Amino acid sequence: MSNAIKYNRVGGTVTLGVDEAGGNGSLRISVADTGIGIAKEQQGEVFEAFSQLGHESSDIAGTGIGLTITKNLVEAMGGSIGFESALNFGSTFWLEFPIVSGTLSAKDGEAPTAVTVAATQTAAVASPEDKCTVLCVEDNPGNLKLLAMIFARFPGVTMISAHTGELGFDLAEIHRPDLVFMDINLPGMDGFQALEKLKASAVTRNIPVAALTARASPRDRDRGFRAGFDYYLTKPIQIEEVSAVISRSLRGR
Repeated sequence: MSNAIKYNRVGGTVTLGVDEAGGNGSLRISVADTGIGIAKEQQGEVFEAFSQLGHESSDIAGTGIGLTITKNLVEAMGGSIGFESALNFGSTFWLEFPIVSGTLSAKDGEAPTAVTVAATQTAAVASPEDKCTVLCVEDNPGNLKLLAMIFARFPGVTMISAHTGELGFDLAEIHRPDLVFMDINLPGMDGFQALEKLKASAVTRNIPVAALTARASPRDRDRGFRAGFDYYLTKPIQIEEVSAVISRSLRGR
């Protein structure tokens, strides 16, 4: 909806629609605008990160990652996203989600799913009384924005960020966060070196640190735990896993 306004024209309109999608058991949410539209030759770039479709030098604010994050979130929830657009005539973006009823639960004899656990834990900690500072040491702007969206589900959680291990260590000593998410492949000091400094400082040694990395092999995971990471999460970022770590950290304070 914000894009429909930003890329509209003076006196234009934005229309929100909600309908069942063709009798296939899905709900379609659509946002139509009468704005500048998207040229056919650029439509293949719409969901690419950091692509602003030629508007990089315009006065329209944006980073070019909003639709990329939206697509990831929609598909993670079992939905789909698409659009239709004509240059100078406007665009219609739509989301479709399956219509379901009932509650999510584990089958007899099975452990609760990650989604069930995360939802339960989130509900248990999401109250205004919970105040928590989370430091994210990550050099990818898209990942930082996704993390900020996850933390927004937890009232009272404040996020601070650093794009290098050196700055992350300095901010940890200054702010003394309740939890640190640490990328491993960082410019300059890597995540293992930053963790070593955190554990060597009397001020930060007891702060739980979660690795958040693309290094996903069992060997990498073992090395991470041996180095002292309290949690080891792999990319692409999983909302349920990050939420569960926040919940456990809040309960353990």
